[in-house]
Amino acid sequence: MNPKGDKPKSKISASRKLSLKMLLLQRACEDLEKETQDREEEKGRYLKEKVPALQLSGLSLDELQKLCKQLHEKIDIVDEERYDCEHKVSKHNKDIHELKLKVQDLGGKFKKPALRKVRVSADEMMRALLGSKHKGSMDLRANLKSVKKEDVKQDKVLTTEVGDWRKNVEAMSGMEGRKKMFDTGGGVQ
Repeated sequence: MNPKGDKPKSKISASRKLSLKMLLLQRACEDLEKETQDREEEKGRYLKEKVPALQLSGLSLDELQKLCKQLHEKIDIVDEERYDCEHKVSKHNKDIHELKLKVQDLGGKFKKPALRKVRVSADEMMRALLGSKHKGSMDLRANLKSVKKEDVKQDKVLTTEVGDWRKNVEAMSGMEGRKKMFDTGGGVQ
């Protein structure tokens, strides 16, 4: 590599690259023409094999009617096959389209979905992680700090002393309440 970090220069000159590209294009055109000719020849051989030339001269009316019925039966069979093929092609095209969309979704920016809260006990989690190796049960609540009943009662007394919030809302509602807020400098605290 160059000391600057650029790509190394090509050893083939620009005119040589151009001439090689032209040769490749000519070769590709020749191959394409040959392929189309081969297809046409194969189609002609297939039609000669499947659809022989009709001999209509010297046939009676009954024989012509039988021939017409046979041709109609063959047409029905071919139409069924054509319909089946078209259905398969449309199904495959739909699958291809869906797969392309999936590839684009995976190739583009992918946002991770928000995780949901799942309530799982410690025992269930250990069973999921360790499988059959997990034998004992873990009681995480045993290690928690216990709260005394007296502390809870004191908290309830403090909250009842604050008063009923509905009284404050009713007193401050309407224009009189707003006027009181401005007069007292910010409302009741």
